[in-house]
Amino acid sequence: MGILRNRTDVIAYTIDKNINNNLFISIQNGEVVVNAPWYYTRNQIQEIVEEKKKWILERIRQYEMLKEQYSNTGTITILGKECNIKIRYRNIKTLTVNVEDRVIKIEIPNKYNKVEKDALLRLLIDKIYQVVAERELETSMEKARILLGFAPEDYKIQKMKNTLGKCTQDKTIILNPEIVKYSKSIIDYIVIHQFCHLKYKTHTKGFYQMIKKYVPDYENFIKEINGLQY
Repeated sequence: MGILRNRTDVIAYTIDKNINNNLFISIQNGEVVVNAPWYYTRNQIQEIVEEKKKWILERIRQYEMLKEQYSNTGTITILGKECNIKIRYRNIKTLTVNVEDRVIKIEIPNKYNKVEKDALLRLLIDKIYQVVAERELETSMEKARILLGFAPEDYKIQKMKNTLGKCTQDKTIILNPEIVKYSKSIIDYIVIHQFCHLKYKTHTKGFYQMIKKYVPDYENFIKEINGLQY
């Protein structure tokens, strides 16, 4: 690691020695990398960096400007509405997700810049659903508790295949974070559905009478869920 200092700027750079005879400087994810022949001394490299200082600072400035811009990645459905996904890479340690109206802004650590885009997008979508579920399901659970007058021993948010929700033998309700694809009305219905399983383990006549008492139009929601289990 080398450092070039003057009155106004500090340039930190990494030296990568190689067997080639050419020296070149590049900006990689905002970091200055000097590829130099193995026989170059540190002082020689320092002099060249000094000569290229203006060029280096301009490239760093361009990188910083580009970094601050979000790029459109696609759309996903949240709470029954399509939302735009926007991402940008930054020099941060952990991924952050911010949901504003119908725009989802994601800041990604620079270290993931080389991850294959489709794989990264799948991970991002899972993270988005998890973040929204943690925010929305707490409200739905509390509404159901007040409405029905009882509550489960515990509830969890856990990804499940082809299942939006279930009630376990120990009276724990498990909800798939992908439940937040649906509208708030459907989410509230599925949560109430699981609350009713605290009283009825199977879909008996009494179970559906209880459902109808609290969600009279539940049959309309069943059509929108498209046969997924819950």
